[in-house]
Amino acid sequence: MTPTPPGERSSAPRGLQASRTGATPHSPKGCHHELAEILTAAEALCAERGRQLTTLRRRVLELIAEQDHPVGAYELIDRLSAERGRTAPPTVYRTLEFLQAEGLVHRIESLNAFVACPHPDRPHATQFLICRTCGATLELHDPAVAATIAEHAARSGFSVDRQIVEVTGRCTACQAAAR
Repeated sequence: MTPTPPGERSSAPRGLQASRTGATPHSPKGCHHELAEILTAAEALCAERGRQLTTLRRRVLELIAEQDHPVGAYELIDRLSAERGRTAPPTVYRTLEFLQAEGLVHRIESLNAFVACPHPDRPHATQFLICRTCGATLELHDPAVAATIAEHAARSGFSVDRQIVEVTGRCTACQAAAR
């Protein structure tokens, strides 16, 4: 079974500031302001690519985008089964593979869980700030971090397929709660 994301509550980190390099931290909900915008963007992108955003694919994306923490496959299976009756794990895994291949979600490798991508219309190197207490996750796009990794890889003769950096710590809200 997939581990449950840290914490049970959904609490977006507050007070995170952009770095001096111009990175902009945000969650999909904060970037698009509304869930409907995430879904509309996904539908448009799939249509443009000649791909089909089926009812199930749309619902899985919606379930992921509703959260401020990464969502695991078994959490999705439980939620879908409660709504539609028994949902087989392979169905959810195929759906997640589609959403990931289309750039609509990112997989948080360390948690084996997924978050909605706020910018699925363009490929990008991604960094994540993941609160180990509440599970809140913010996606960063810092070109300086991406460039440093690319430079070091090139000097080492390493060919980079994709860049995903995961940073764990505690968000401002959880730090304040611990004081």
